[in-house]
Amino acid sequence: MNHSSRQAPSPTSTLTLSQAIFTVNRHAKTAGNPKYLYSLKKRALLKMIKEGKAKKVGLHFSNNPRFSQQQSDVLVTCGEYTFHIPPTKEDFKELPHLGSLDSTLRNPRCKMGLQQAKSTLEHYTGMTDQSSGGDRRTCYQKPVFKKLGDSFF
Repeated sequence: MNHSSRQAPSPTSTLTLSQAIFTVNRHAKTAGNPKYLYSLKKRALLKMIKEGKAKKVGLHFSNNPRFSQQQSDVLVTCGEYTFHIPPTKEDFKELPHLGSLDSTLRNPRCKMGLQQAKSTLEHYTGMTDQSSGGDRRTCYQKPVFKKLGDSFF
């Protein structure tokens, strides 16, 4: 009675984390405020690199350079997935430049939902979404109108 092959991978396995990063990255591209999702992706990838679960491969020219200038991104592989993160100065010195991105290479599909992916990466990295808290919002204050001729002071 060997059920070990049917068990779900652990929440910190390379496969689970890679799928969570893929899901967060896919949703960040269309999110209204993608800043938190991209920072979650970057922190998870950097932690995986530090733990040896992911590896920096080289630099690619960015498909969407800022301000119409040439820009490079770091190609990171983890499991069957590849991702891009912003480079550091050391990356330019240490990593080979691979030229343009090969658009025929695609990440495998996965069926992980955004909430599950976020909670997996938040648990892994220790990050929390500060913008989702209700206490941070400021209440709308109605403007006060004075009668014509009254002083504003």
